[in-house]
Amino acid sequence: MSQPGGASPARLPFPLPPNAIIGLVGGGQLGRMSALAAARLGYRCHILTREADSPAAQVSAGVTLSDYADPASLRAFAAAVDVISFEFENVSAEGLDLLAGLKPVRPSPHVLRISQDRVAEKRFLNAAGVATAPWAAVDSLDALHEAARQIGLPAVLKTTRYGYDGKGQARLRTEADLAPAFAALAPKPLVLEGFVDFACEISAVVARGADGAMACFDPVENRHRDGILDLTLAPARVAEATAAEACAIAMRIAQALDLVGVLAVELFLGRTGKLLANEIAPRPHNSGHWTIDACPASQFELHIRAVAGLPLPPAVRHADAVMRNLVGPEGLALWPAVVATPGLIPHLYGKAQARPGRKMGHVTRLFPKGSLPGEFGIVAALGPAGSDLG
Repeated sequence: MSQPGGASPARLPFPLPPNAIIGLVGGGQLGRMSALAAARLGYRCHILTREADSPAAQVSAGVTLSDYADPASLRAFAAAVDVISFEFENVSAEGLDLLAGLKPVRPSPHVLRISQDRVAEKRFLNAAGVATAPWAAVDSLDALHEAARQIGLPAVLKTTRYGYDGKGQARLRTEADLAPAFAALAPKPLVLEGFVDFACEISAVVARGADGAMACFDPVENRHRDGILDLTLAPARVAEATAAEACAIAMRIAQALDLVGVLAVELFLGRTGKLLANEIAPRPHNSGHWTIDACPASQFELHIRAVAGLPLPPAVRHADAVMRNLVGPEGLALWPAVVATPGLIPHLYGKAQARPGRKMGHVTRLFPKGSLPGEFGIVAALGPAGSDLG
């Protein structure tokens, strides 16, 4: 079903004028925060989603309820908007191809295809001169045994598609783990990645406009729990040269992709100081949520600006920040205490059901620039949201 957004099917010039309509494929929290950023810039958003009451649809001017590959719904969606973007990777690349024949799609379907497939992603990164952990594509159990011999154990076996938040992967410690993991993971083929003994995980978020201009936020340190991002520290507590290298890698990848929009690059910082790219995400990223409160222009604003053809402002911060996800029923149970605690900046996504492992919201705490505290200070500053960190 479709609720018209009011836009003319004719293409508008770039930059898009006020009141133009930006179509977002996907209705989750990234779409929600993108739609809120678009509203600040005078745009309206129209969401293509399978969920009737999705987080993004709750704050948008229009919604098309459909599968991401239905041609008739895609055409109706395209007719209601002026430009199209997407908020997560598990959408139909073929559907985006259809949309791209009707309205501009930013980033392009080509970029989505690379990010949807871990083998294509790693080949692209290596061809662009970006180092990764050793890896091998695996399409049979024999191929897995051979890859394990070449790469060594421990290693991580992953699906090439549809994996996120720790899903679709298995840690291989001994040869006895190979056959059960290969049988359990689907769809095939799979990819085997060498285990990285890293000091920390960091990420860099870069925006690139249609004119090639780029802006990169300060890299941040990320900590995961059960495969899901738990805590982000901004900025990452790494050497200045390491932070500069992380931004340079992100910009190199954005340039090689000919990206228009925002790109997050997740990296391992090895104990020897070497950076290895882990994954890329061509859209706003969970590890960039802190930018909403700690930067004059957030990752979501920069994404909307790039998609709409507006100039990109500098990706600078006016404060240090700690961001923590509120995940599942346990995270949602903290909400009353979080909103009652001075200094905590709460964000709730409007999801009806607090399922285990589901991101329900996040909370941010700001600090004067250059004064990010140590571990005990972080726990204390988060109050009820840090009660299980200490």
